[in-house]
Amino acid sequence: MIPAPFEYARPTSIDEALSLLAGSDDATVIAGGQSLLTVLRMRLNAPELVVDLGRIDALRGIRAVSGGGAVAGGGGAIEIGAMTPYHEILASEEIRTELSLLHDAVSKVGDPQVRHRGTVGGSLAHADPGGDCGAVALALEAEMVIAGPRGERVVPAADFFLDLFTTAVGEDELLVAVRFPVHPGWGSRYEKFVRIAQQWPIVAVGACVHMADGKTISAARIGLTNMGPTPLRARAVEEALVGVAPTAEAVGAACAAVADGTSPPSDLNGDADYRRHLATVLARRAVLAAARAA
Repeated sequence: MIPAPFEYARPTSIDEALSLLAGSDDATVIAGGQSLLTVLRMRLNAPELVVDLGRIDALRGIRAVSGGGAVAGGGGAIEIGAMTPYHEILASEEIRTELSLLHDAVSKVGDPQVRHRGTVGGSLAHADPGGDCGAVALALEAEMVIAGPRGERVVPAADFFLDLFTTAVGEDELLVAVRFPVHPGWGSRYEKFVRIAQQWPIVAVGACVHMADGKTISAARIGLTNMGPTPLRARAVEEALVGVAPTAEAVGAACAAVADGTSPPSDLNGDADYRRHLATVLARRAVLAAARAA
């Protein structure tokens, strides 16, 4: 299908992009375009203006920064520009070693073509509950840097996802970077289940685990993909895992309630009960693998 007519702008600075957004009553931002182009072609969205961020160099890059969340544990944080494509994240040795959960999840996004064009910021701002980056941002307790006409503000991942395809980014604002705290000594794993290759996840689970003495779990962070209208964090299961030995039986018992309080969709790929069952299986696998890596 052919999109409805729209004006097109390619700013070269964040300020220019913000000015364009402020001057339009119906503008949409395009990053990698891996989600928006499909929506436009199906005419599920027909904006009057599309603002392409592809020429704004300030929105790209991977850099170490100080601070970065309540659980950084003195490890600082890694800030990723919102327009940084997936393939650059996968090529970063720093990401692979310091943010292994993010690296693991991104390696399973789409196919090489999608990973070349798609961006982590675009995925998070699009806020599809089936997107892989949202659960990772929650599990790693990331912070979103948002720029607007009143300057920059920082929003914790826990407060960023408001509803289906809805985030804390205002109509006159841009997500410009994501700060991921570094968790020294933690292991991680992203378990994703798809019916066919390159599909959006039917369910996925991202887990980070810390082993204080090598025998029991001292802390855990678990993010859920496609288990509700937004990415979710399984805090009750995180608490249940503390003090648990990393055995299949003990971890399985703690993860049995991972789907409690969720509202997964029912569609051609599986109904809600099937997804709840998958979540328990994937959570157990992810936690056990993360514990082995810790």
